[in-house]
Amino acid sequence: MIATAAPARPHTRASLAAQLRDLGVRPGGTVLVHAGLRGLGFLCGGPEAVLLALRDVLGPEGTVVVPTHTPDNSDPADWTNPPVPTQWWPVIRAELPGFDPAVTPSRFMGALAELVRTWPGARRSHHPQVSFAALGPAADRIVAGHALADMLGEGSPLGRLYDLDADVLLLGVDHGCNTSLHLAEYRQPAPPRQRCGAAVLTAEGGREWVWWEDVRLDDDGFARLGADLEATGAVRLGPVGDGTGRLMRQRAAVDFAVDWLARNRRTEEA
Repeated sequence: MIATAAPARPHTRASLAAQLRDLGVRPGGTVLVHAGLRGLGFLCGGPEAVLLALRDVLGPEGTVVVPTHTPDNSDPADWTNPPVPTQWWPVIRAELPGFDPAVTPSRFMGALAELVRTWPGARRSHHPQVSFAALGPAADRIVAGHALADMLGEGSPLGRLYDLDADVLLLGVDHGCNTSLHLAEYRQPAPPRQRCGAAVLTAEGGREWVWWEDVRLDDDGFARLGADLEATGAVRLGPVGDGTGRLMRQRAAVDFAVDWLARNRRTEEA
């Protein structure tokens, strides 16, 4: 095995900030970040260095947003990785702790998302499956009123980010992780729908299981969609750490995805 030469110096808050500026992160802007930090190499300070670098570039008027989803708070009948026995389903629905935006950890979203979620002053939306956390002046506007039955649609933080003309930043991940593309699914004429369930807290301090109807989310093809988006020049690529950063205007990505999905997916009416 041939050893890979280490960088001349570790990646730091300052060097990461310089790379983010070169990539085009806008001072005073709002940016939705999806990050796989392992692909960025050695970071002096880990996720904290990345968050501090982002805030240095955005400045005091900028807002950082991350997905803090909890996909395990869902109907066990839909679990496939791994599935659970059928006889467990009623027990899970009856006993799964209700989602608490103040304490429930995200799952599979990465270390940066968890850091933002727990950072002093961060705000988090109240959706039991697909919450978002935000840190900065626009945080309350972004996370407020996250509709249960419109979980990644117009009534979600993704819709608010579209209104704000936010950016999307992918760090060490590709468009398969680009949650904003789901907003385009809601803008299709007849997207497939499904029954969803989750455990929530009640106003009295208890918990209950709730059901709702929503769009059936499907990220199949998002990597190909993203490659086609990049071919238009709408995505800026550049080094961040040892990895690749991808920066785009969320509106441009969603608008492109609406047309792309219309051409490449069948709807229930089609």
